[in-house]
Amino acid sequence: MSRWAPEPPRPFWPNGHEAARDGRPIAIETRGLRKTYLGKVPVPVLHGVDLAVRAGEFVALIGQSGSGKSTLLNILGALDVPTGGTVLINGQDLGRLDDDALADLRSQEIGFIFQEHYLLDEFTCLENALMPVTIHEGDASDAQRQRVVGLLQRVGLGDQLHKHPDEMSGGQNQRCAIVRALANAPRIVLADEPTGNLDSTTGAEVFALMRQMNRESGVAFMMITHDDRLARAADRVLLIEDGLVHEVDETLHRPGPGAAR
Repeated sequence: MSRWAPEPPRPFWPNGHEAARDGRPIAIETRGLRKTYLGKVPVPVLHGVDLAVRAGEFVALIGQSGSGKSTLLNILGALDVPTGGTVLINGQDLGRLDDDALADLRSQEIGFIFQEHYLLDEFTCLENALMPVTIHEGDASDAQRQRVVGLLQRVGLGDQLHKHPDEMSGGQNQRCAIVRALANAPRIVLADEPTGNLDSTTGAEVFALMRQMNRESGVAFMMITHDDRLARAADRVLLIEDGLVHEVDETLHRPGPGAAR
């Protein structure tokens, strides 16, 4: 049974046409996306969001606190259900998927990175990084294990494989969380303030690692951030305001001094 009733297709908007002309498939697409939290007084948050993110793009999402950034990201990650509109992830209409299909999509197509690393203290760094694989398949194959070990080595955690989260620094834990998000080789990574709990130097290092993984793997990243310097280092910057999403003018979108690229 589907989670919400999809709306009929309608003509797409400029960003979508641009994505098609770019030659890369559209990884994330929304059409008229709406969200209202129901209660004694309904609270509308998203008022008809249209956006498109290409495969391999790194997009920063900015906006004031309470503007709906995390709500939007949760809907894109099939963690929340919209009130109306359409969401397509790699061409799949989420409104047409049942709970099992949505769970499978979250596991295979999407990686998540949060402000809190959410590593499990009773598991080692390697075991935490392998968690999406073991949850989905029961056990990791030798090839999957070697791939994740290789990623951990790439992000400077080769000597931390058997350490527990409380034995590692905040930056090391967040690097492990990045690898965990990439463990199942997803095509999309959604990151909600991934550097928010880190000092500026460590945050810049973690962002640079995400950027490197984005370029090398072709994974599409959408990252919520309040750090203007990091936002300007993305391929595109989207501003959520008054329940709608607008693209930041390219003339204002330039890397700041020392921004990671």
